[in-house]
Amino acid sequence: MRHCINCCIHLLPNDLHRQCFRCRDPNHSNQKCPLCKGENKVSSYQDSKQMKLFAVLEVRTDHSESWNGLFCLKKGKLCSLIFGLIIMTLVMASYVLTGAKHGLLLLPSPFHYGAFTSNPSLMDNESLSDMKDHYQPSKINVSYVKDYPSIKLIIDTIASKIEFITRQRPDLEELRKQEPHMFSVIPNKFLPNSKNPCWYEEYQGNTTTDPYTTNSYALYSKRFRTIFDYLRKVFWNHLYHYKDKHYRLRCLPHFYIIGQPKCGTTDLYDRLRLHPDVRFSAIKEPHWWTRKRFGIIRLRDGFHDRYPVEDYLDLFDLAAHQIQGVLQSQAAKEGGKMSRIVIGEASASTMWDNNAWIFFYDNSTNGEPPFLIQDFIHAFQPNAKLIIMLRDPVERLYSDYLYFASANKSAEDFHEKVAESLQLFENCLLDYSLRACVYNNTLNNAMPVRLQVGLYVVYLLDWLTVFGKDQILVLRLEDHASNVKYTMHMVFQFLDLGPLSEKQEALITKSPASNTRRPEDRSLGPMLPTTKAILRDFYRPFNTKLAQVLFDDAFLWKRT
Repeated sequence: MRHCINCCIHLLPNDLHRQCFRCRDPNHSNQKCPLCKGENKVSSYQDSKQMKLFAVLEVRTDHSESWNGLFCLKKGKLCSLIFGLIIMTLVMASYVLTGAKHGLLLLPSPFHYGAFTSNPSLMDNESLSDMKDHYQPSKINVSYVKDYPSIKLIIDTIASKIEFITRQRPDLEELRKQEPHMFSVIPNKFLPNSKNPCWYEEYQGNTTTDPYTTNSYALYSKRFRTIFDYLRKVFWNHLYHYKDKHYRLRCLPHFYIIGQPKCGTTDLYDRLRLHPDVRFSAIKEPHWWTRKRFGIIRLRDGFHDRYPVEDYLDLFDLAAHQIQGVLQSQAAKEGGKMSRIVIGEASASTMWDNNAWIFFYDNSTNGEPPFLIQDFIHAFQPNAKLIIMLRDPVERLYSDYLYFASANKSAEDFHEKVAESLQLFENCLLDYSLRACVYNNTLNNAMPVRLQVGLYVVYLLDWLTVFGKDQILVLRLEDHASNVKYTMHMVFQFLDLGPLSEKQEALITKSPASNTRRPEDRSLGPMLPTTKAILRDFYRPFNTKLAQVLFDDAFLWKRT
């Protein structure tokens, strides 16, 4: 239907309905219309596909004259308003998708830090992302810089700020003040005829008492309830009765597999537990030292009730029952037989995750944690053995991204996240030490990818402040993948395990690899060459220092 838009627009402020409706007459002519005469106006058609939104008004044939009038009412202004709202919505949606998920929406960047604070009152009601508001940030322009030269400038700035400074080790009394309950439960002397730190603890309950009724691992994880159901059934049979009192054997691990994530710790755990002398905790990764004892289930969910040390010790009851059987056997009583069983624990967060310190311990003036996980482990187990599995940090980061990212995974997305994380890390180093940034919860929680986990030497040096080199075995995933038998023999020797038959050794060394990359992640292909070059430059000074500390150039990862 042909019509004159000029008449409609011109008459909008006054008598719109009658004039505009008459304007729609099929006989209307631009040449006869007094408003259109002599003007080169645009005519529109109802089915036209190329319509200029601010110049042409859509005309509809409706069922009543009143509806026709209503649609004509200020149609030009209405369409302009709708168009503006659509554009603004699209802009905001784009901004939210790219920035808000990292806490950047309408906020100055939280990574050019002001003073660090410690606020334990945040434990129950705030998520860790909300805790960012308790810092005093300054504004920076966070952009996803994709070109190598620009990002290289950021990496050069980071390299110029790197200093490996030995930390001050806290004394025992300071540790006691921080964790008095833990020190009241774990003794300072253990049974002499066990490789593991074990001791007898008086049990106050009776035959009708459920010893695991309050265990947080049993309460919050359905996967492990079957294990605790079994422990309940056999618990009373394993109590030691002496002078009308009941005692239970308690044990801590003899060794820990402490890191790093996505470096083959699951495969090492699965193979090592096949050794007849090795027993692990009831669950693979309790994460007690780093998270559960602070009440952390998932970082994004904030804090829950703290898991007491008794809940952690319960995880080793299966192993303790077997050790007790050896200790109480007639041969052991007569000949002082030593139990060959060794207990292990394999939480890949133990080496690096100290994110909770700022909410529980008094803050230090330089933003560095006054206490680390290893301080407490060493306080109870100065003879503990530690196993670390590492891999090329560049490949580790990409594997970490593929495993933990939930959607929209791609090599391009990974590149952008790396660029953003490098900028955030750089801004922290402008004001704070390397250790302060590596252990800072706010920075680590906001970086799109976990760059800091690959800074192996920073963590290793801090562990070496409390443990000797002979107590730490550092392996490479690349060596393990190429020669499983060799690396497993190194572990057996390190733990002083008993000999194996050929059949037992074959079972351990020839079983398929565990926790390999998922097929859907393999289909995404490798990272971009530019991303790999950027990450090689970033990790190079840290790898160089690591190779120096370990006296092994293989940790430079030049040929991977």
